[in-house]
Amino acid sequence: MSDMMQTAQQTAMPEQVKIGVIDVAAFKDMTALLEYIVPANGPVFAGSAIAVNPEKVLTASHNTSLRQVIEAADIRYADGIGVVKAMRRRLKRHVARIPGCELWQALMLRAAKYQVPVFIVGAKPQVLAQTHDKLIAGGTLVVGAVDGYFKDEAALIAQIKQCDPRIITVAMGSPRQELLIQRLQQAHPDCFYMGVGGTYDVYTGNVKRAPALWCKLNLEWAYRLVLQPSRIGRQLGLMRYLWWYWTGKV
Repeated sequence: MSDMMQTAQQTAMPEQVKIGVIDVAAFKDMTALLEYIVPANGPVFAGSAIAVNPEKVLTASHNTSLRQVIEAADIRYADGIGVVKAMRRRLKRHVARIPGCELWQALMLRAAKYQVPVFIVGAKPQVLAQTHDKLIAGGTLVVGAVDGYFKDEAALIAQIKQCDPRIITVAMGSPRQELLIQRLQQAHPDCFYMGVGGTYDVYTGNVKRAPALWCKLNLEWAYRLVLQPSRIGRQLGLMRYLWWYWTGKV
């Protein structure tokens, strides 16, 4: 990618809003972000993206390592509704919530439309195989796939270089996936990277996502809590974020 093209893309980045210690890009909607990553005319954005939610904002405020991981991403987009509400209040305009799972699926469809080569990493072997097959059936040009249990990172890098993808998504959980992405970027920089957590499991139906109504009401966190009561400690921690919101600290 030429410096001129890269600069042109960077000027299209929307304004950043500092939520806690993290700068988050205020994309109007998911379409705007997709067009930024894969323009209709021009190269795929070379960089990385990370979803930002209240839990990450809280943790980054006292965890320097996580903060550095988040800040290393070129695009930090609002995944959690708590982050979105703080951004809307600050900007006094609409800012869309962009769920990472939905963004990934939309990105795969856009990659299929423009025949952008994709490489997928992570998840269990069976889940990865199902993801690969489903993407291929949907028209996505998947040029490589390696599950999350690989032993030889050098071999993974060699395969990526050989396949020469323009989009790589990694499903290994945070911050492991983001740390791997940083190393992959050094070896194969002309590419867009995205950490996607458990998205492959949801995409293949191995893990059930919250029903549409719960998602529409921004209550996915509550649905997960019902299914996994052990998450109560994490959810109670978000009361601190709520306090920050009401006191104007975010």
